[in-house]
Amino acid sequence: MLGKINLGRHISGQFNSELESIRTNVLAMGGLVEQQLTDGLKALNKQDIDLAKRVIRDDHKVNAMEVAIDEACTRIIAKRQPTASDLRLVIAIIKTITDLERIGDVAESIAKVALENFSNKEYHLLLSLESLGLHAIRMLHDTLDAFARMDLKAAVEVYQEDDRIDKEYELIIRQLMTQMMDDPASIPSVLQVMWSARAIERVGDRCQNICEYIMYFVKGKDIRHTSADEVKGLL
Repeated sequence: MLGKINLGRHISGQFNSELESIRTNVLAMGGLVEQQLTDGLKALNKQDIDLAKRVIRDDHKVNAMEVAIDEACTRIIAKRQPTASDLRLVIAIIKTITDLERIGDVAESIAKVALENFSNKEYHLLLSLESLGLHAIRMLHDTLDAFARMDLKAAVEVYQEDDRIDKEYELIIRQLMTQMMDDPASIPSVLQVMWSARAIERVGDRCQNICEYIMYFVKGKDIRHTSADEVKGLL
């Protein structure tokens, strides 16, 4: 996943090294966030208290990486005054780490839900999130892979995957609403699961944002608030 992309040639070899170092650090942050999300969802599904506590404890590592990369980007803008694709890359990175940090927050929040006491009767509610969670993890992995290569085609494909996550989320919400109507006593637990489902669904939105930044870097075009057909038209 760490294959080099064409960052262009600069008079200063140090400039190339700085850009590549920042990009590598973003991918390292992405790998940590992916692991945090995977562990958070595993802790929730398996009711693994120790794993949940570890995810919560390690969230500060994600936050520290965001701050360090953001500072490195600020230094490179001030020192190198990048233009054209170099500037787009730095902007894309600054935006990407914000979304990655928020996915890290989702992992932490899900881990906190895992610390709640769910009865054996309510455990099946958590299992309803397993497929959605795996889908979100896969989308994040594919997003990071597209970012590593700044692959426009892969970014467009992953971007479209969010619609499938949204539909899966809507189905889960309908099932949980039915559960609450059939068993009012389960409402507190169902609401916790609903919140977790919403948090997982938001991971798909964050991944979609990162795909937009990839498209911006490659094409130099801001595709936010555009139609799906316009996104496909980038290829």
